[in-house]
Amino acid sequence: MSGALRIAAIVREARDPARLAAFYRAAFDAVADGEGAVRLGQERVEFKRGSGPPASAPSNSVGFQHMAIIVFDMAAAMERLRAVPGWRAISLNGPEHLPEASGCATAFKFRDPDGHPLEFLRFPSGNVPNLWRERPGLFQGIDHSAVSVRDTDESLRFYGQLGFTVLSRQTNRGAEQARMDGLAGVDPSAVAVEVTGLQPPGGAPPHLELLCYRTPGALASVPGQRTALRLSGGDGIPAHDPDGHGLLGL
Repeated sequence: MSGALRIAAIVREARDPARLAAFYRAAFDAVADGEGAVRLGQERVEFKRGSGPPASAPSNSVGFQHMAIIVFDMAAAMERLRAVPGWRAISLNGPEHLPEASGCATAFKFRDPDGHPLEFLRFPSGNVPNLWRERPGLFQGIDHSAVSVRDTDESLRFYGQLGFTVLSRQTNRGAEQARMDGLAGVDPSAVAVEVTGLQPPGGAPPHLELLCYRTPGALASVPGQRTALRLSGGDGIPAHDPDGHGLLGL
């Protein structure tokens, strides 16, 4: 496996790729990047025609995979999103300011018109990584793709064999996390999610996050999420990770 392996694109299946790409351009200032693809900041999203819409897996299903977009101003990003029809919220009460133990970021989760999960992420003032300080625009790029997994250690062994290394590891808890993830009917005081950031050997962004829900527990995958990571710089890339999330080579 080459040490240059990186996440080259996030691939999303679409009933109408051109129409979904138009949503990303209108909602996030993405720009066309060849047929069936856009660039959001410096990162690439590809749209492949599929037979139907993806299932709306809940956040704690191992079929769940979201894409986090860094925004310079959360209020302005929400105003733009509200002006573009077709999306629907995952988060229950709008953007959530997470507590210090969960990183202090402000986040909002929602679905694009085909049901794929997305997240707006705003770093706390004074704690913005250098990379994102230098990016222009309201929608600055894609920080990571997060996949829900059954077992963090099993996923770490798998991605470790591909050369990914651990960037961070923490457990997010509480009502803010429950509301952000749309976990209605769950005791918010009991919510606990292991969040592990992984750096691809060829660098990031985007990087990969593993989300392992301890309470509520991980649910079996809902077929048909139809999202994959396109990896470049490596040979013999497996088709799926241990939880069925798709991996594609160039």
